[in-house]
Amino acid sequence: MRKTPYEVIVERLSGEIPDRLLSALPRKWEKLGDILILKFSGELGSYKPKIAEVYADVLNCRSVLEDVGGIEGELRIPKLRFVYGDRNTETIHIENRIRFKFDPMRIMFSSGNKDERIRMANISNEEEVVVDMFAGIGYFSIPMAVCSKPKKIYAIEKNPIAFGYLEDNIVLNHVVNIVEPIFGDNREKTPKNVADRVIMGYLKDTYLYLPYAIESLRNNEGIIHYHEICPNELLPRRPTRRLKEAAERYGKDVEIIKINKVKSYAPGISHVVVDARLR
Repeated sequence: MRKTPYEVIVERLSGEIPDRLLSALPRKWEKLGDILILKFSGELGSYKPKIAEVYADVLNCRSVLEDVGGIEGELRIPKLRFVYGDRNTETIHIENRIRFKFDPMRIMFSSGNKDERIRMANISNEEEVVVDMFAGIGYFSIPMAVCSKPKKIYAIEKNPIAFGYLEDNIVLNHVVNIVEPIFGDNREKTPKNVADRVIMGYLKDTYLYLPYAIESLRNNEGIIHYHEICPNELLPRRPTRRLKEAAERYGKDVEIIKINKVKSYAPGISHVVVDARLR
């Protein structure tokens, strides 16, 4: 029977590291383009470079990074440490035919959001204008432009590094005629009264940006995809209440189309997206 990559890695490292440490080897990993991200247990210590070398060889990666603490700050900077290989960690990651160029050391990319990226790719249509707040490198804008081909997507991003990659990815995926990148803060740069659909793919106090999302909708009516991290015991009450309270200030009713759990964010806490129609 064919061996799994993990079994090959354990076999390769047997005799290279103490036997007692073999059970501590990472069983999961994240592969972004040809860059590998691993979480190491503390006991692996000085053996990390050797372990990383074997993982890179077996999984056909040129660099290995260690995940040391998730995402940091409003600009969503990943907390990673270089371990092995080529120090130029810029890569092109292909997902569902979409090419994302970025540097995992400098830019967040969550593999756990893949299903949501695929869902959003096909949710629009050629008649719509879309505003993508917190666009990042084009996580939602680019797949939507390639697959749904809306009339226009305004993609707003304030992180200068992410914005540079957003511009690159628009060209790389041949959607220059659809996606217009806008550099700056959503509170200042979100266009008003233009959109049929707004994407709010942000998780830190997203509700504070709801007025900007509503004002970007044409006549304050349309669809909002509202992301939030929420304790499970407050689902679906808290995100739906926040949407309805924001809409009421503009004299609009809210129809909840769907509540989608993107992934588990932490024990007892979920990353959810609420699809809501204002009218």
